[in-house]
Formats: sequence, structure tokens, C-alpha cells
Amino acid sequence: MPFLVGFWVFLLSGKMSSIFAADTFCPGHDGNSGNPQINTAIGCIPVQMGDFIAWLLPILFGVVGGISFLLMIYGFILISTSKGDPKAVQGAQETITSAIVGLLVSIFSLFLLRLVAVNILHIPGLN
Repeated sequence: MPFLVGFWVFLLSGKMSSIFAADTFCPGHDGNSGNPQINTAIGCIPVQMGDFIAWLLPILFGVVGGISFLLMIYGFILISTSKGDPKAVQGAQETITSAIVGLLVSIFSLFLLRLVAVNILHIPGLN
């Protein structure tokens, strides 16, 4: 819970004056546009659910891919510094395997979301 509070404080830090002012929408927003966006400290965030998901998914998959890459590098370093210890090599192999499996799960979750939400349930706004 404290993480969520800190996250929202980070998002809104430095922009408190624009939250209470008339310029809460991003520049170029005329009020009648079909794609409204809110101006925050990390940039313009779409308000509508479909646009927000389309904005968020590349960021999430980039973070997941980066973490997986770093864990694989960490596992390779553990293997190279294990000095032939079977337990250390096994732990490093498990780290690399876990990173690869986590990356594959995150990739397949996008396909499962599309299959269930769009093709089966026909939820509007998710393309």
C-alpha cells in the first residue's frame, strides 16, 4: 500500500498546480477530441480504457523484458563465477530458466488476453 501512495505522489509531483488549473489536459486537446489525455509528471496519459491499455502495455512489456534480460545476465555471471561448484551452477541455471519462463509467460499472457477479451468475450475498446 505505501508503494501505491508513493507511486501516485511521484506521478503527481511537480504538477499539482496543473491539476487544479484549467490545463489538466495535454496541449492540443480541444475538449471535443475523441482521445482525451491527462497531463502528468510522466507525460500525457490517455483517459479512455482502450487507449490507456494501448499506452501501458508497451511500457510493461519493456520492463518485463529488461528485468528478464538482467536476470539472465546475472545467471550467466553466477555460472562463470561458480568455480565448478555443482550447487552454484544449479542455482544459476535455475535463475536463467526462471527468467526465460517469466519472459515467455508475459508474452503469452498478451495472446491469452487478446483471445479471451477480444475474440471470446468481445469486450469493446480492446483491439
